[in-house]
Amino acid sequence: MFKPENLRKNFMRAKQLADQNLGRTEKTEVLSEDLQSVEKRVDQVKDVSTRTTKKIEAWVKTSSSEYEKRLKKMPETSLAISMIESAGVLGNETLMGNLYQMCGECQSNLASHLLNHDISVEKAVLQPMQEILDVEIPAINKFKKNLTKTTLDMDSLKTRWHQAVKQTQVSGTNMQQAANKADTMKEHYEDSCARMEQARDQLTTEMYNFIAREPEHSQKLLSLLEIQQAYHKKALDELDKTIPKMRDTLECNPHKPVYGLPLEEHLRVTGRDVALVIEACIVTIIEGGGMEEEGLFRIAGMASRVKKLKTSFDAGVVDMDEYALDIHSVAGALKQYLRELPEPLLTYYLYQDFINVLSLPQNQRLQALWKVVHDLPEPNYNNFR
Repeated sequence: MFKPENLRKNFMRAKQLADQNLGRTEKTEVLSEDLQSVEKRVDQVKDVSTRTTKKIEAWVKTSSSEYEKRLKKMPETSLAISMIESAGVLGNETLMGNLYQMCGECQSNLASHLLNHDISVEKAVLQPMQEILDVEIPAINKFKKNLTKTTLDMDSLKTRWHQAVKQTQVSGTNMQQAANKADTMKEHYEDSCARMEQARDQLTTEMYNFIAREPEHSQKLLSLLEIQQAYHKKALDELDKTIPKMRDTLECNPHKPVYGLPLEEHLRVTGRDVALVIEACIVTIIEGGGMEEEGLFRIAGMASRVKKLKTSFDAGVVDMDEYALDIHSVAGALKQYLRELPEPLLTYYLYQDFINVLSLPQNQRLQALWKVVHDLPEPNYNNFR
């Protein structure tokens, strides 16, 4: 119900506030310097909590959806599904299909770990920090507003009391009536002082309680890092489990490119004693009568044919029958293979020994050369002979 006295009271408060802001009336500072410092500290905590909460909300992509729905919306899950589907298209028995499958499963597990991380951050960090902004700060503001109101009332009554006292000193005034009014205003003023002190005590208690909980509020920052630590550890464990499996699969794959691969590596993954290129080319040359071919290893084969044969070896789909009548291209592919070995077939280590053989007398060279050849590592020796 509308009450005229309430309207008048609110008008007087507004007038008093305007007068104080314009410096026309005295404004009582009811908070001590210590309390003002506490109030400033509360405002600082509010500001940093607001900024941090907004950043975390944008970072963890908070959502009220169910776990499975949130998991499906994650980019890592989408990538995992795509990779696993790709593995099915390529065939899990193939190298790339196998790696797609392993990588997709890893991405799926990483997505689960990340979602669990986000949910933990929401519960242990974001929600408590949001409670500071939604509950604790509004409670302080409520008491602060009440203190402002009671202080305005007190200052207003103080002004009116002083005016009433001055009125008793004006000649021609009903002195008794003026004195009674001054006494009444004094009583109202004293009551307002008591209400102001009560409001100040309530605000002080609330702010002190808030500041006393600073260690509790700060704990949320430690919780954030602990949650991140746990997530990164799980993610690292997942990667540590998957990466070696993928690396082993690649290293043990027998279909690696042949050209440019170290000899020992090629022999290991293929389970051979003699390199595929060396064996296939030598057999083709011998069976095709290449030993009688003029300019063998001197006359270059057709460049496109040599390149095609080389890529056929790398792809693991070579058909040497196609080159039975093209001995020079076969010889060119063999020379190319030997040229691209990371370490020469005769090795860098024994290079000087082979050179030294040339400085020996003619009748000693064969025996010395035979000795150096037998010093070759076993894989190199088997392929050289």
